[in-house]
Amino acid sequence: MNREELQKLIQGAICTLPAPFDQEYEVDYGRMDDLCQWLVNEGVKTGNCVLKMAAAGGEGPQLTDAEWPPLLRTVVRAADGKVPVMCGISHKDTYRSIQDAKRAQDLGAIGVQISPPIFNQPNQEDMLRHFEAISDAIDIGVMIYNTPWMTHTMAKRYGGAHVSRGNIYPDTFVKMADFEHIVAVKWAVPDDVEWEEMTKFAHIFNVIDNNTDLIRCHKLGGRGYINSFIDLYPSHDLKIWDLLENKQYDKARKLYESTKTPTAAAVSAKISARSGGMTRMRKGMLAIMGHPVGPPRPPTLPLDKEEMDEVRRVIKSWGWPTVN
Repeated sequence: MNREELQKLIQGAICTLPAPFDQEYEVDYGRMDDLCQWLVNEGVKTGNCVLKMAAAGGEGPQLTDAEWPPLLRTVVRAADGKVPVMCGISHKDTYRSIQDAKRAQDLGAIGVQISPPIFNQPNQEDMLRHFEAISDAIDIGVMIYNTPWMTHTMAKRYGGAHVSRGNIYPDTFVKMADFEHIVAVKWAVPDDVEWEEMTKFAHIFNVIDNNTDLIRCHKLGGRGYINSFIDLYPSHDLKIWDLLENKQYDKARKLYESTKTPTAAAVSAKISARSGGMTRMRKGMLAIMGHPVGPPRPPTLPLDKEEMDEVRRVIKSWGWPTVN
């Protein structure tokens, strides 16, 4: 597929799927199938959503190279061509990224989310070589995950400061215009870049907001956003996306911010302080909403009873249905 065809697929409320595990921390493929089929039945489809698995927020770095391919196959089969499926590739060098991207392509993914190869300490020219090589090697789409918060500390050895090795600057994205299979940019704004600079490349790539400012992004030409809730209660984010597409921005903001209450923020901070992990709270929420996907892998702790009760109260305050 060419870029124009792929851009019609990689847009909307991007759903990061958690990796499901049983109580022995083995991958539970049946639970992934159940979750994906439920999402399809709830209205996620081409144009309003993408199912993204094995990303950082979906415990991709916790999956072995033997686990993620059959898990991707499970998602593709459950999606049944009704909603696009992407696979995450986190912080790997060019050689391994191409290997994984080809494997994802063979398994039916329409795209891959690829993080910069931060452990290679890339500069901007390295980034160009990296993503050009990947684009040339595959026929599916690439969503670049810009990660400016990833740093490399050179202070003690060279007297330098924290240097970003996960950041790609707007002018570098512009230079990728001829990389046919670079389709989207998961956009987090670096500290030394203005928000509006995304307009330099928004006409080339689908910009997917990762800054929790989806309204601003859409107004500037963005074509989607990363969210934490569509796998919990799809109608919430599908409604937000519909409002964005119809440029009803005030209503979209009100609905989006309805879950950003001080109580919710306080509970989230408390839970994060006890144990880390990007899916810890989401997995508890999924269980409360009736779609359990098991615990996170150690050292991350699952929510205990007190935490589950607090989260349940927050969800009910939003007016969302829970199983108990």
